[in-house]
Amino acid sequence: MSSSSTNLQDLQAIAARAMIERGLVPAFTAEAMAEVEGLAALPRESGPSIRDLRSLLWCSIDNEDSRDLDQLSVSMPADDGVRILVAIADVDALVKKGSAIDEQARNNTATVYTAARIFPMIPERLSTDLTSLNPDVERLTVVTDMLVDAEGRVKSADLYRALVLNHARLTYDDVAAWLDGVGPAPGPVARDPALAEQLRIQDRCAQGMRELRQEQGALSLGAVESKVVFSGDGVAGIRTEEKNRAKEMIENFMIAVNGATARYLDAKKFSSIRRVLRVPKRWDRIVSIAGEQGVKLPAEPDPRALEVFLRDRRAKDPDHFAELSLAVVKLLGSGEYAVELPGRPAGLHFGLAVKDYAHSTAPNRRYPDLVTQRLLKAAFEGDSSPYDDDELARLAEHCTRQEDNAAKVERQVRKSASALYLASRVGERFDAIVTGASAKGTYVRIFHPTAEGRVVRGHQGLDVGEHVVVELLKTDVAKGFIDFARAT
Repeated sequence: MSSSSTNLQDLQAIAARAMIERGLVPAFTAEAMAEVEGLAALPRESGPSIRDLRSLLWCSIDNEDSRDLDQLSVSMPADDGVRILVAIADVDALVKKGSAIDEQARNNTATVYTAARIFPMIPERLSTDLTSLNPDVERLTVVTDMLVDAEGRVKSADLYRALVLNHARLTYDDVAAWLDGVGPAPGPVARDPALAEQLRIQDRCAQGMRELRQEQGALSLGAVESKVVFSGDGVAGIRTEEKNRAKEMIENFMIAVNGATARYLDAKKFSSIRRVLRVPKRWDRIVSIAGEQGVKLPAEPDPRALEVFLRDRRAKDPDHFAELSLAVVKLLGSGEYAVELPGRPAGLHFGLAVKDYAHSTAPNRRYPDLVTQRLLKAAFEGDSSPYDDDELARLAEHCTRQEDNAAKVERQVRKSASALYLASRVGERFDAIVTGASAKGTYVRIFHPTAEGRVVRGHQGLDVGEHVVVELLKTDVAKGFIDFARAT
């Protein structure tokens, strides 16, 4: 497959093949699709356990191209703080444990977002329609109702089921630009002063949450993500995307919800699946990078000390902070899922500086979140857990493995698309940062455009976080190879 003849359809075929090679299923089974066809609409459950909160001024904030809206938020004043309510789509209402749809979701464990094609965890009619919290349609949800004080502390939280209505679909970029004072108010915000005030309250509350977590050692990472841009069937460019104020607002709410969920299940004596990042994979190299900039970090992993270092570097050298963040992210390593038994902590999430972290906020695209939702609903009703400890342990191990496979598929397709885009630039030199150095190979990321590849010549002695100039030697779109040589 030559790069000159490769198009979007070829990249989609590469993506499907990569899914299969990693043990992921790219297409839904006939049984799963038959179940979807039999679903008319989201069931209208009612009763004292389901609150009617349709009148509240709920809104969604997500990416511009997102179609699987899984969370809404709203705020209201309280005597001793602010109430922040977050509603999460009730996916379990339609995707029942043991169904054909559930079994396929359980295999893949997540929606896989490749540059060429999205492979949803559940069929699109469910993920983007019947369970998506789209504007102006009633939806069943699980609500986390938190009382947050002026310092950003969650003083109390109540969890329950509710019927809600999304009154405004907003995007991260538009909301962030408005909050930062560099862009106009999004249409729904401009038309509704009450919504504008709601968002300002939520923003202030989220900033307090973030500052409190950073004081406790949560890491201020600002790594840049890349997104391939298509024009017709060809790759038109590679765009970089960074966190912004609106993304951070929703991120802080999601962290708070996950914490409240974990504590609720523990209080109900339910075992659950938690997300943990116990210790950094290569703390010694993080210490070395800090030392190169005149900062001495403790010999043993210390999230508070690392956060102080990161905040200082962000303030002193903002232009290069994304590169430092990238190096730290790579050196921290990836988290894993673990079972937490009641009263027996599964472990710390090092990067978030939290001990209670149950994934619960995206049940239409992450299987651990769907499992957690089922646990919550059983706890609400006073029922026994739908999963025993052995099944949860198997699920935790399986979800960790499949999440890693999904990340590898996404990375492989991103590299294939990047290889296609860079094919005409063989022989050019690029500034880069080392992102991986092991017996398996040495890898770098270039920044203009953003892409990752392997250093196949001159890699000796390079380590993660080092800056280097590389020359592009060749690309292979089918294999997703981008090969560099260290420039002399």
